[in-house]
Amino acid sequence: MKNLLLIGIAGLMLASCKTVSKQYTVRPKSHTETQGTATFTQKKGEVTMDLSVFKLKPGMHAVHIHEFGNCSATDASSAGGHWNPSKDDHGKWESDHFHMGDIGNLDADKNGQAQLIFTTDKWCLGCDDPMKNIIGKSVVIHAGVDDFHTQPTGNAGGRVGCVEIK
Repeated sequence: MKNLLLIGIAGLMLASCKTVSKQYTVRPKSHTETQGTATFTQKKGEVTMDLSVFKLKPGMHAVHIHEFGNCSATDASSAGGHWNPSKDDHGKWESDHFHMGDIGNLDADKNGQAQLIFTTDKWCLGCDDPMKNIIGKSVVIHAGVDDFHTQPTGNAGGRVGCVEIK
């Protein structure tokens, strides 16, 4: 019996250390040519998003997790609003108030290329916690910069890229 218990504990420890990685394609929206990939890796209780985008207008672009994993609309409106399971005000990540989908801004260089690497223990890939699980959501890249205070969107403008997280 003692050996079975030790085997069970060892199995749980190995399962919790398992690395999960999923890569998705950025789909252009609002008649843009936005392209790229979003890779999500879950390891040791943290999720890292590596967002690599090109063919953007140079400058700052807001990035948010939106409530629905649906990028079918031409303008990505099918992705819904910002993912906000705690019903907080919009803001800057880990400030006094922020949505779980408030990621920040992506800075596209003069060639329209940008990369954002974002790591948090507040998300998970496929866990049972609806306050953390990002599967079934989407990543939306906006035309403008997030000002971090205009409610509820940060005045980020239209949607130029969308990723369905499946």
